[in-house]
Amino acid sequence: MLPVYAGLIATVSVMMGGAAATAQTTPVYMDSSQPVSRRVDDLISKMTLEEKVSQMQNHAAAIPRLHVPEYDWWSEGLHGIARSGYATVFPQAIGLAATWDTPLMHEVATTISTEARAKNAEALRHGNHSIYFGLDIWSPNINIFRDPRWGRGQETYGEDPFLTSRMGVAFVEGLQGNDPHYFKTIATPKHYVVHSGPESTRHVANIDVSPHDLEDTYLPAFRATIKEAHAGSVMCAYNAIDGEPACSNTFLLTDILRKTWGFKGYITSDCGAITDVAEGHKFAPDIEHASAVSVKAGTDTSCGDEYASLTKAVKDGLIPEAQIDQAVKRLFTARFELGLFDPASKVAYARIPFSEDDSVAHRELALHVAEKSMVLLKNDGILPLKKGVKTIAVIGPNAAALSSIEGNYNAIPSHPVLPLAGMEAKFGELAKILYAQGSPYVSELPVPVPRTILHPAKGSTAFGLKGEYFDNIEFAGKPVVTRVDQQVDFDWDVAAPVPGVQASAFSVRWTGTIMPPMLGKYEFSFRREAKDVRVFLDGKQVTEEQAQGKKHSRRAQQFVLDLSDGQPHNLRIDYTHHTPLFDAGISFDWKPPVKAERAEAVEAAKQADVVVAFVGLSPNLEGEEMPVHVDGFDGGDRTEIELPTVQQEMLKAVAATGKPVIVVLMNGSALAVKWAKENAAAVLEAWYPGEEGGAAIANTLAGDNNPAGRLPITFYTGTKELPPFDNYSMANRTYRYFSGTTLWGFGYGLSYSKFKWSDVKLSTEKLTAGEPLTLDAEVENTSAAKGDAVSEIYLKTPASATAPIHSLVGFVRTPLAAHASQHVHVVIDPRSLSTVTGDGKRSIEAGEYTLFVGGAQPGADDNGVTKQFTIVGSKDLPR
Repeated sequence: MLPVYAGLIATVSVMMGGAAATAQTTPVYMDSSQPVSRRVDDLISKMTLEEKVSQMQNHAAAIPRLHVPEYDWWSEGLHGIARSGYATVFPQAIGLAATWDTPLMHEVATTISTEARAKNAEALRHGNHSIYFGLDIWSPNINIFRDPRWGRGQETYGEDPFLTSRMGVAFVEGLQGNDPHYFKTIATPKHYVVHSGPESTRHVANIDVSPHDLEDTYLPAFRATIKEAHAGSVMCAYNAIDGEPACSNTFLLTDILRKTWGFKGYITSDCGAITDVAEGHKFAPDIEHASAVSVKAGTDTSCGDEYASLTKAVKDGLIPEAQIDQAVKRLFTARFELGLFDPASKVAYARIPFSEDDSVAHRELALHVAEKSMVLLKNDGILPLKKGVKTIAVIGPNAAALSSIEGNYNAIPSHPVLPLAGMEAKFGELAKILYAQGSPYVSELPVPVPRTILHPAKGSTAFGLKGEYFDNIEFAGKPVVTRVDQQVDFDWDVAAPVPGVQASAFSVRWTGTIMPPMLGKYEFSFRREAKDVRVFLDGKQVTEEQAQGKKHSRRAQQFVLDLSDGQPHNLRIDYTHHTPLFDAGISFDWKPPVKAERAEAVEAAKQADVVVAFVGLSPNLEGEEMPVHVDGFDGGDRTEIELPTVQQEMLKAVAATGKPVIVVLMNGSALAVKWAKENAAAVLEAWYPGEEGGAAIANTLAGDNNPAGRLPITFYTGTKELPPFDNYSMANRTYRYFSGTTLWGFGYGLSYSKFKWSDVKLSTEKLTAGEPLTLDAEVENTSAAKGDAVSEIYLKTPASATAPIHSLVGFVRTPLAAHASQHVHVVIDPRSLSTVTGDGKRSIEAGEYTLFVGGAQPGADDNGVTKQFTIVGSKDLPR
């Protein structure tokens, strides 16, 4: 089925001499030879008020009489096209930032937009106009990760305005493409602005941000994505700023974004944020008034149905129809500039084949990017692992958990490589791999049931359960696929679990035995909103039946199994899924016996030459407004940044065996791991590394990948070092203003190679204010191992009350062969040489300045070089 907007010819009736005659004509709005502005004006002139309003919600209704199809503005592409079936899953955004590689970031975003186009074209061929299949991508998240307790910090590019702006610009440009006439997709930098938790108060919180912090920290990345990358849309935030909700804030949306920066695109609200204008912030008496004031401020579409009230708001005189027209024009301009009303023959992007989605080449890129994101924090020489290692103990809750590689706002991986599988594939032929889950993330919450207590049949030494996959919901006939699944932990959102099975209607039966490490009664549950699950123990059903089609609640999914007799028990899990397509997937979880799991980890360590411990966090603990309230975690945020106690105790118990321990951290935010820094043989930060994450980690430990990632955030020594979470002042926050001692600083990262910088030259030692400064240098790999040098350039400005300690102003990632050198050339733009006063004025001031170039911050890299220069005169810069 071809979309009706691809080359539509409309039929109109005309009266000629009192008789009706029919003529064929092409409406102006469907004439691709006409300017977009004229086409948009023509279309809107034909629409009623009700039809206009119907376009101002994230799911825009079809207008059949005008042959305008329905369209959903809401699609997600943070690190892969999400929630719409299989797609390439790249490392979580914080991991992308850790690459410190803007060309690579551009390549990632280009791949994401290619897959978005492939999915969109395939969806339209099947008449699918639903959510998550459109071409407006609600990414990137360029909020500043000012506090490591924020659960959504994993979605950002870290704590630094400059790094965030460079990564943001590369990502936006990659999403939007380079066609002179059409957007490939439209990027949506979010959440504008001054938004980074707490999650629990985001719907009511007002942030009284200082003029200095607004200009110095919170606005720069948004400015860059608008002024440089020309982002086609922006999302406003939930919270209020200086007393006005972000989505109805005239100063931010109209004065800065549109008038000062010249933004021409459309603004969407965050989901439900218009409701917050009235109910959360009490800024308007009701939804009708909230909708009107938000449109007046510049928010063109609501994520949600709040803007349905605008028809009445116009009739009640709260807002003139002309302002509705203005918003709708922005929205349709975007759709026309995406080519959605033009024939595919004119829009090259519309002809991208579906085979580009989740392709082999894209999987290879995901592996490459994951390898680039690895940050080596400590190495006493144990890495790379030597070939003489005969037995490796792989332990920890992140060793075999799908969520540990996915992150949040994730695409659906078709062939995920978990850390345990990556270790077995890389080392399994040379060394014996012993696995023990070892610990839950926190003692109060469940984790996936490990393969070690499951077997596909009585007496079998294999791990896991036999899985039978049926192309119906009755378990009828012969299974399409029969295999052994090592654990039941799957994400099949809008995706078929195996080839030959429909995504809209399938069933899976898992059978085998279960035998825990310690006798007792255990609480089990199912995650991922699993529907229609029945569990049988020794042939007896142990879960309650649910009403047909009724969605299970989290409480209804919990059940207890009595495994006290020390015998293996027959286990059967029946799972069915049918329309709607969303929310498919299942995770069989349990609350494990902590002492017994720790004992298993210790026993594995005793038998091994080395221990690799996969510890950290989970997107089931940190994320967006989550129903998690346990020690250290609250509502998606963290109340403590230390590694959870139960994991810390496991590490100590394993280390007490005397075997060397390599700690692999998997998390979306900084962890205070002082014990690991002092006692582990090596520490590797792997983030949530995407579909090939397990392979990338194993390649790094083996030395096939030489790590060169750098931290995009500061790793503090503990929670006590942090200011109050809800305080948005940047005082004593991030490397730019923090005065204390850190575990590892922003920009830190080790390598298996050594690098040295020399022959540093500046374009001038006396710079006129307002001119750019050029830095040239030589970077040399002084070791016998090829690797990537990351040249970080920091500026120290003349001392003032508001000046940062120093700031990143440039960086380049350079691959170098053993003992090779490379010239580094960086242009530092005038804006990067400026400072901001207390009242928010940005200017370049006269005085003595210092530049440092090296592989880390000044003082953290003895192989770096410092240069001084003078700025003559001063120059005010525009906001």
